[in-house]
Amino acid sequence: MNLTLDNPPTVAAPFGDRFAHVARLDLGGGALLMLAGQVAVDDTGEIVAPGDAGAQAIRIFEIIRQVLAAHGAAFADILHIRTFMTSLDDLPAYGAVRRSLFPAGGNTAPPASTTLEVSRLFLPGAVLEIEVTAAARAST
Repeated sequence: MNLTLDNPPTVAAPFGDRFAHVARLDLGGGALLMLAGQVAVDDTGEIVAPGDAGAQAIRIFEIIRQVLAAHGAAFADILHIRTFMTSLDDLPAYGAVRRSLFPAGGNTAPPASTTLEVSRLFLPGAVLEIEVTAAARAST
């Protein structure tokens, strides 16, 4: 096993370089990717769409898509999504974005999921923080 902590150049660096965007654990046939919680920030670290759960969800999943792609993975490789929300009243807006990205039907089910309501997040205006665990397939 080999552990790599990484900040892909395709996304803005974490605040103050205090953490890695992804921990990658290489295994025999691929890798386990554990992404740090992501909030809706632009490339300068400013909150995108303060207070708007739907717009923030779209931005967060854009960031997640970029981090996964840097490690050879995609949304189809996501095993689990953990969401922290400042208000469960925002669940319909967030859920609409999730359903558009992870449609259920046929033999396809959305990833496993945990959603929690929290009193606040570390940046004012942030109403969502999302972290994912994914499995990257071995390169062929």
